[in-house]
Amino acid sequence: MASNGEKKGPSAITIRTARKGDLDQLAALLVRLKRLNAEFDPLLNVRDDADAQAKKILSANLDDPSFVILAAEGSGGPAGTVVGIVRASVRERNFYMPIQEGVILDIYLMPAFRRHGSGTYLLAETTRHLKAKGAEIVTAEFPSQNDIAVKFYGRHGFRAVTSHHAREV
Repeated sequence: MASNGEKKGPSAITIRTARKGDLDQLAALLVRLKRLNAEFDPLLNVRDDADAQAKKILSANLDDPSFVILAAEGSGGPAGTVVGIVRASVRERNFYMPIQEGVILDIYLMPAFRRHGSGTYLLAETTRHLKAKGAEIVTAEFPSQNDIAVKFYGRHGFRAVTSHHAREV
């Protein structure tokens, strides 16, 4: 690992802890993910102010020690170009063991960087960061209709534990 916190993976990305200077790029990727989620389920229709919300949330998360915000930089492009994001946190499970849960809230990688081991590497690095913050179990939250996520996490040993159901009123 380089002294600046970057870690070069076996693929076309370098993963590092996100910085405030990455905020615009991270927010754009987060909104891309949310728009993708909307394609899977109309109950996930993206708000008009999603860009501002993404910047507000990410800014707060970057300052919160319970969060892991990672930036993936792509090789072959201009230095500092962020092509992937992870937003995860460690929280206490009030009734269950193990107590400390690392939750992957958002993970997104630009399509050109998928299917070359980059997603697996991003997940492994996320897990490593969450474990370093005390996580004893890692979970992932994503739309249940997102077959891409279901298959990706399933290939990496994740399984459904709880369900979150909704309906319009």
